[in-house]
Amino acid sequence: MEERRLGPVVGLGTWNTFAGRRDLAREVVGAALDAGVRIFDSSPMYGEAEASLAAALEGRREEAVVATKIWTASPAEAQAQYESQLAWFGRIEIEQVHNLVAWREHLPWLEAEREAGRIGRIGVTHYSPGAFPGLAEALRSGRFQTLQVPLNPLEREAETELLPLAAELGVAVVVMRPLGQGALARREPPPEVLAELGVETWAQALLKWALSDERVDVVIPATKHPARARENATAGKGPWFGPEERALVARLAVQQL
Repeated sequence: MEERRLGPVVGLGTWNTFAGRRDLAREVVGAALDAGVRIFDSSPMYGEAEASLAAALEGRREEAVVATKIWTASPAEAQAQYESQLAWFGRIEIEQVHNLVAWREHLPWLEAEREAGRIGRIGVTHYSPGAFPGLAEALRSGRFQTLQVPLNPLEREAETELLPLAAELGVAVVVMRPLGQGALARREPPPEVLAELGVETWAQALLKWALSDERVDVVIPATKHPARARENATAGKGPWFGPEERALVARLAVQQL
């Protein structure tokens, strides 16, 4: 079994980004790889994002950790999704049950695939705080190795139970929506404030805010811009924020809206 930690690192999400545009995917993924990004998150829910990611990784697949998902209650459809993923990627380093859909039904065959070496880790995700009790129940089964939830200065519900539980159980945490789906990064504080935080962009400050929580392993900001992918990647390097810097970023996040 792989060790629990995946980071702290910046990954790349593919929700609402390049979809079926393989040319754009190659540019963004290539820039991310060149900047040191290694974890790429996708899902059947994201249109043609998985196929585009696979095309973008051609010739560089060994550099990447693919985290994708099963998203259906249908056993037959789940198998079809998985077979397509194997055809695209060869092996799935992190296979996640998307939004808790039929997680109890999927676990036996996912575990069998992990034992066969075609899956590295099994994870579970949800975007809604209303589903967090269900996520906690799933984690307490002891059968998941990763958890994906939203976390940013304005969405902190995961801090109450899920992050402590993940740390207790040795479950790696992947953070979706670290930039609030882009809403938090639209306005930047003054340059002198960013310099005080030791970053060049406000997005870097927000990403570092999440990664500075020692219970968090990976943040997966999505972008359509190669330059932004390179900028974001630098947030995956220390020094990390202490309590005062994190409190400052949280205050600024409210002010920037």
